[in-house]
Amino acid sequence: MSQAGYSDDYIKEILGDAKTIAMVGASGTSNRPSYFAMKYLLAKGYRVIPVNPALAGGSILGQQVHASLAEVPSPIDIVDIFRSSAAALEVARDAIALKDKLRIKVIWMQLGVVNEQAAAEAEAAGLKVVMNRCPKIEYGRLSGEIGWAGVNAGTISSRRPLLGGRGLQNHVISRKS
Repeated sequence: MSQAGYSDDYIKEILGDAKTIAMVGASGTSNRPSYFAMKYLLAKGYRVIPVNPALAGGSILGQQVHASLAEVPSPIDIVDIFRSSAAALEVARDAIALKDKLRIKVIWMQLGVVNEQAAAEAEAAGLKVVMNRCPKIEYGRLSGEIGWAGVNAGTISSRRPLLGGRGLQNHVISRKS
């Protein structure tokens, strides 16, 4: 699927179905995008497993860091790639090789990460693919939460947003149990 062609329903279904995200390239530095994306996703109820060989054995936001996808316990719904576009192909191939063992369903490449070959190989292996998007931003946009920050989410609706347990500005996407 072309990176420009992701429908809101496609993204919402992925985020609504997922429970566990392996974040490849997670950083323990609090001002890095992967750190605050991980913090946000944890706050939304996802299990986020950081993968970073340089930090393996340590923890980020209380989550044990693994050196590789092969070391991550099953299941993983989304492999979120916080690496360069060039590195995305190797990560995607690792995920494809482990998809049955780890029950991987989605390869998600972060903002600025586009690798058409990785996407084609993942889709050919039966995985869903998202490129050049951030699950944190998409979650906030699709839940209506990002509108509270004054950002135009491009969505007009008279439906009330679903609220999380922590107040009015904590919108959530309906998730499968």
